[in-house]
Amino acid sequence: MSTSTDSPPARPRRDRRPVPPLVFLLVLALAALGVWWKVLDDAGAREDAAQAACETAAAAPPSLDPGTVTVRVYNASDLAGKAQEVADQLTQRGFVVDEIANDPTDREVPGPGEIRHGARGTDAARYLALFLPGAGSFQDTRADARIDLVIGPDFPGLASPDDVAATLEPIASAEAAC
Repeated sequence: MSTSTDSPPARPRRDRRPVPPLVFLLVLALAALGVWWKVLDDAGAREDAAQAACETAAAAPPSLDPGTVTVRVYNASDLAGKAQEVADQLTQRGFVVDEIANDPTDREVPGPGEIRHGARGTDAARYLALFLPGAGSFQDTRADARIDLVIGPDFPGLASPDDVAATLEPIASAEAAC
């Protein structure tokens, strides 16, 4: 008997299926996408934090040399001699005290006191406010940079130099980050 093959020759069987490698590549691509998403999201969060720190530093009181700030100290409380006492303390801290008197205005001064200033004295007023926490601020129409510190009926005393330095320290570090 003769063997004849009427059928075509057998092809070698391919065991490779394209689906598992494609699934692996898809999972790998999704993982890479997730990593990049996280990296870019973290960079955005760091940028937002830096911007917030810069905005906080811009809104914070400036750190000035007290010798550049001219202050008039007025007493609007019932305590006699309080303006002189506060003026002496400000002079010891380096401020230039220009005048000491009772409050020449009829303004009601509630709480610990009020800091009055013109447009040119805004930064100096914000700096002086560090020394009298809780003091109100009043901007008037004066043309110079002099500041009026008006002592109110609930005046607790000036903040200590350590308290002022502690307030200015985070502001300086935030400014350095900008």
